[in-house]
Amino acid sequence: MHGSFMVAEKPGERIKEMMTERGWSQAELAYVLGVPAATVNQLVNSKRPITPEIAKLLSLAFDHPAESFVDMQSRWSLQNTPEPDGEVRTRALAQSAYPLRAMAKRGWIKSAAEGANSHAELCRFFGVNTLENLATIGHAAKKSTEGELTGEQVVWLYRVRKIAREMVTPNYDPSKLREAIEALEQLRGDPEAVRYVPRLLNKAGVRFVVVEALPGSKIDGVCLWLDRNSPVIGLSLRFDRIDNFWFVLRHECAHVLHGHGQDGAILDADLDGDVSASINEEERIANTEAADFCVPAQQMTSFYMRKRPFFAEREVMAFAKRVGVHPGLVVGQLQRKMDRYDFLRKHLVNVRNFLAGAMMMDGWGDTVPVD
Repeated sequence: MHGSFMVAEKPGERIKEMMTERGWSQAELAYVLGVPAATVNQLVNSKRPITPEIAKLLSLAFDHPAESFVDMQSRWSLQNTPEPDGEVRTRALAQSAYPLRAMAKRGWIKSAAEGANSHAELCRFFGVNTLENLATIGHAAKKSTEGELTGEQVVWLYRVRKIAREMVTPNYDPSKLREAIEALEQLRGDPEAVRYVPRLLNKAGVRFVVVEALPGSKIDGVCLWLDRNSPVIGLSLRFDRIDNFWFVLRHECAHVLHGHGQDGAILDADLDGDVSASINEEERIANTEAADFCVPAQQMTSFYMRKRPFFAEREVMAFAKRVGVHPGLVVGQLQRKMDRYDFLRKHLVNVRNFLAGAMMMDGWGDTVPVD
């Protein structure tokens, strides 16, 4: 039996050896097999492959397993077949590593169905000559997936960055961002007021980008920097609820204010107002500031301790009015504290449509035009 690294034997040469052992001529073998003499001539000269049908005839003629003839032919054919296009491996890696169908559906790349080269389209999307040159985007954040970023997460981050590069803002000014956050505090009571967020952040030099999450990415937000004077906040609005919107937005603002993510994008996934879920100091700071922004922590704690375990809706509404926030922000924190996500859900109103009236968002049927 031939080893995997041995030169394969010509099938015709083996047939010749068997004929010699029996003293048969080509004409005699043709007679035994019941095939034309030309067929045997082509077989012994390896100009005709041994098909399964021929293998069974040879098996009967030489009392030898048919599988051995098929195996011999397969090894010889494989060894003498030209090497395939090396791009096959590249295309396979691209297909398995990145959500090509979802990207094409969103209009980010052209699809294979349109005759496009997937590897070339990915390189164009990422701005590289080859995927091996794809720069790693650092991350230090609360992620639901362990280890490296998934292909969906990498693609989403690059899309946010690509859109941000097309935006024009003044240089970042931390003092103006603090002023913007103070202005944002006055908007927490009205869901429609989220439409002012893009303008306030832009004045502070912060690029604000909204890109719908890709299926399975579980991304809520990101903080990244195009350069030291150009921070970017990206949101996915994966949970279209007023409490989640303000928490994630203020969380990313905290990252920017503290200069987090300047050495690599900070990705936040499964970020839903759970302050106790911090995994590092940067996240602890951002979570704490975000929760305190949504509902002042000291007042929230006092209200919770006084009223638990029963929270009447009218009391929740009165407390929200007293601290100047929408009831949904209070409900969101109470749900997590009580581990009761059915509690007063009607107050967790949607905000995406209000925001869509003030900015271009990438997703939900629309694609932001970028080079």
